[in-house]
Amino acid sequence: MDAVHVESEFAPLRTVVLARSEFATPADARNSPETRFLPDPGAIDFTGDLRDADPARQSRWEAERDALGEVLVSYGVEILRPRLLTSAEKAFTGSAGYANFFARDPFFTIGDHVIEGSMRFAHRRVEVLPMRGLFAERVLTTGARYVATPMPEVPEEHDPALGPGPFLEGGDVLVLGRHVFVGTSGLASSPAGIAWLAHYLAPFGYTVESVRLRPDILHLDCALGLVREGLLVACPDAFLDGIPERLRAWDRIEVSLAETARLATNGLPVDPDTYVTDPEFAHIGEQLKRRGITVEYVDFSVSRSFGGSFRCSTQPLRRTVDPDPAT
Repeated sequence: MDAVHVESEFAPLRTVVLARSEFATPADARNSPETRFLPDPGAIDFTGDLRDADPARQSRWEAERDALGEVLVSYGVEILRPRLLTSAEKAFTGSAGYANFFARDPFFTIGDHVIEGSMRFAHRRVEVLPMRGLFAERVLTTGARYVATPMPEVPEEHDPALGPGPFLEGGDVLVLGRHVFVGTSGLASSPAGIAWLAHYLAPFGYTVESVRLRPDILHLDCALGLVREGLLVACPDAFLDGIPERLRAWDRIEVSLAETARLATNGLPVDPDTYVTDPEFAHIGEQLKRRGITVEYVDFSVSRSFGGSFRCSTQPLRRTVDPDPAT
């Protein structure tokens, strides 16, 4: 069995979990302040499961994920898919809705550590369950470590913070060797979640750095993307304390807050020389090409309307320079 290991955001991608496309909107989503990260909150103005509310849009959404998978397979990447939600899982969260749509957040991989997250939004609390079968087959059969972030506490009724957490979501976690950046904006990962991760990883030689974001930025990968060593795409205005010191000397392609809301930084490096983005961001692609990077374009407009793009739709189990790292 291939080893589980993620060295960085841009080490060659070898095995990846590609998201399913299941989403039922929370009953109060349209007018909730929790949707402030969406460029168009009207994109979630439908009732129940998108599959029933708008079958044509559902089909386009599934086609986007399939198209991304085809690109990745063409570069030799192994694709794994979570199962679909069961009827019981869909019913479990009640009027909060349900989600099985962005594989990045419910778990994440750092080195040989596979870590289940702790989701803040109620409709995403069971999103990790369809991935457990993959963990049994592809993680527990290797020497990888498999742990879970502590379950979040139950919030008081009408608590706008949704309780004290701890919350920890993969979209906030960026890996650069033994240095791990974790974003926090108030919408997803919390200080308590970051403190837990730092405590867990410290004995293994990792440094965890908290990165504060504007309150309308969902995750760190919505504001920052590491393309290869020394090159990043970022929105400087999204950071309350500026881009992390460790990255400030890197070559930088800057994007605006408006572009950030449309997921301009959420492309996906296949390897240090290949990058996937949406044709809406062709101007970013052209800047990458001038730096010697091959750019693949996939229309991801439906996925982006729900607040996530290429990185959000994937979670690696193997990103390694060596194609056959020790198990």
